[in-house]
Amino acid sequence: SKTSESEAPEGAPEKYEFNSKVADAPDELDPEVLTAFGDVAKELNLPQDAAQKVLDKVAPVIQARQAKAIEQTKVEWATQSKSDSEFGGENLTDNLDVAKTSLDTFGTDALKSLLQETGLGNHPEVIRFMYRAGKAISEDSYVGNSQGANAQGSKVPKDFNGIANALYSNQQNK
Repeated sequence: SKTSESEAPEGAPEKYEFNSKVADAPDELDPEVLTAFGDVAKELNLPQDAAQKVLDKVAPVIQARQAKAIEQTKVEWATQSKSDSEFGGENLTDNLDVAKTSLDTFGTDALKSLLQETGLGNHPEVIRFMYRAGKAISEDSYVGNSQGANAQGSKVPKDFNGIANALYSNQQNK
């Protein structure tokens, strides 16, 4: 039997026109993904409506899986940072304050936004960098008598001659 020209032929169209915004997918699909999917659909000789239906079903699952993997990576970074030997552990909160000081001093709002949105603010190496920078720009601390060379309970000289003798003990007195 002959088919009339008004009926649409089954099989792949000359060029697919997919919706980049799939119904249940949170994000629009990348044009490269749509092109690659169109090539596969053409190889399989899928009609336009069947190819779009496959895309509508598969794209949300793939995007959800990617989002889950990204979220899992962010959680792993945070866990690694909490147990880091240099800045983590018991002093984590204080050390994060030091890191935040460097971010506040040198970071722009765009950098802060980037670190927040991508989760890179939880990455151990990013925190390590900011912690070290924060320590470098912090005020010097006083090394008191209890922390000095004579801290072992030895007698500390109080007068000028006693201090001079302690500092320059290899000098001969005349």
